[in-house]
Amino acid sequence: MSHAASAPTLAALVTPQSGAARRVSQVALVIAGIALLAVAAKIRVPMWPVPITMGTFAVLTIGAAYGARLGLATILGYLLIGALGFDVFAGSSADAAGLTYMMGGTGGYLVGYVLATVALGYLAQRGWDRSAGKMALALLAGNVLIYVPGLFWLGTLYGWDQPILQWGLTPFLIGDAIKLALAAMIVPGAWKLVAKLRG
Repeated sequence: MSHAASAPTLAALVTPQSGAARRVSQVALVIAGIALLAVAAKIRVPMWPVPITMGTFAVLTIGAAYGARLGLATILGYLLIGALGFDVFAGSSADAAGLTYMMGGTGGYLVGYVLATVALGYLAQRGWDRSAGKMALALLAGNVLIYVPGLFWLGTLYGWDQPILQWGLTPFLIGDAIKLALAAMIVPGAWKLVAKLRG
């Protein structure tokens, strides 16, 4: 197996290599990731034309930091908690939560979260999270994987004669570009910090 195919993720650096301690560390990372996703989903930064929510930022960075398998376990755990009715999504509330909320207009984007997490984890395990350029490309791919099922579900749910792109894409592009740039700096920056601490 090539070095690129087995590059460690940031999460792998803080978990033991084997045994029960490894499992405990992985469970702790999943719990921490779920908590981060829930908090980030509720953060709204004022922005034009719509506020920036930090849910997608957390999804993509967790995917990159955790790798495909641990990232998948985390995002599925997050969705399970949401399905049980807990208020963990950006637009969920006491009146709109659980499976009813998840099957609404946001449902396709939640599917995209799973795809994007796995894709970012896969690319990170091949070293794409080490440089800002490759990380930006990975994040762009992740955003596409979120939007494609999201827009498809909106069109299926409300009809393709509706302004689907105006509802589910164009208002969010500026905010997504900002979040992409931020994540493209933070994750490679974390690797540089690790290298400095180790050096």
